[in-house]
Amino acid sequence: MHAYLNIAARLGALTLAALALGQASVATAQSKDIKIGLVYSRTGPLEAYGKQTQAGVALGLDYATGGTMKVNGRKIVLVEKDDQGKPDVGKSQLASAYADDKVDLAIGPVSSGVALAMLPVAEENKKILIVEPAVADSITGDKWNRYIFRTGRNSSQDAAANAAAFDKDGVSVATLAQDYAFGRDGVKAFKDGLKKAKIVHEEYLPTTTTDFTAGAQRIFDAMKDKPGRKILFIIWAGASNPFKIADLDPKRYGIELASGGNTFAGLAGYKVAPGMEGATYYYFSMHKNPINNWLITEHYRRFKTPPDLFTAGGMAAAIAAVEALKKTGGDTSTEKLIKTMEGMSFDTPKGKMTFRPQDHQAMQSMFHFKIKVDPAFAWGVPELVREIKADEMTIPVRNKR
Repeated sequence: MHAYLNIAARLGALTLAALALGQASVATAQSKDIKIGLVYSRTGPLEAYGKQTQAGVALGLDYATGGTMKVNGRKIVLVEKDDQGKPDVGKSQLASAYADDKVDLAIGPVSSGVALAMLPVAEENKKILIVEPAVADSITGDKWNRYIFRTGRNSSQDAAANAAAFDKDGVSVATLAQDYAFGRDGVKAFKDGLKKAKIVHEEYLPTTTTDFTAGAQRIFDAMKDKPGRKILFIIWAGASNPFKIADLDPKRYGIELASGGNTFAGLAGYKVAPGMEGATYYYFSMHKNPINNWLITEHYRRFKTPPDLFTAGGMAAAIAAVEALKKTGGDTSTEKLIKTMEGMSFDTPKGKMTFRPQDHQAMQSMFHFKIKVDPAFAWGVPELVREIKADEMTIPVRNKR
């Protein structure tokens, strides 16, 4: 009996020790920093967009944590990586963030081409990637996997919103876009979104194009004899200015220019087209809500300028990450986060977003604008015509889930 009691006592002690060890492991896991990776174009052709995204993510983490940079007592550490705007670099940088830096989830990138290269890396590492601001439909379409969420709008949302602005009977449309994923996906989605207007010409030019004369002439030749309203819809990103086409006097053929939203630098080109219409993701003065008010005030305080297009997007991505972490109690396990984020709604500078369960695309409002030239601004100012709510737009699910 004495031997039995000794064995029982030892077993009890071992059980208590195991429980204590388990509790210590849980406590250690809960006290570890939460690491969020940010892969963006710190350098390269889309550097300006990347800097906005980085500023937005930093501001979003600050806002969503009430300035503490903590969730459930755990410190958030932002690990930044430069993809240089190159798909192979972005792919390796995300792999390094997951494997070497041990980030719990990641945000980025700017370029659609880089994003497409990064999607399989998230799947291989079984870690979440919140895509912002890359736009191509294929990111949450046929190239998508269950670890991908996107706060940025997709090409279909751009297209549906712009179609709502001028999709009418008797309208002839030509498109001008960059010859890569962003441009081609954008045109495809735009064509799919048009129900009444007719596409009469598609023009694709290299991303480095600075002289648009030859492309413009092909567009003019295709449109000049068409009856009714004629619109040249431009899908472009980067430093060059396709709105120089206005210098070639498309109005002599009755051709109007149109485009979606843009950064302040891009909007500078819109000054040649007062009254031009389109639809945008965000423009700082359009949105009346507490988050946007905070963003405008804080951005002026830190940078002496209003927040730009991708700054708002970066903030939305950071808020989504923090809100998900709050709902899990700081639990960073991927499956818990996926379960939490599917169908999750959250507030952003442009209003409420909801991750659609089928493809994790954020459903969101878009905004019909008309360009006004205001001497107080160095760019064409998008004035709000109306909010196009998420439920007004039919955004197809394009993945193979």
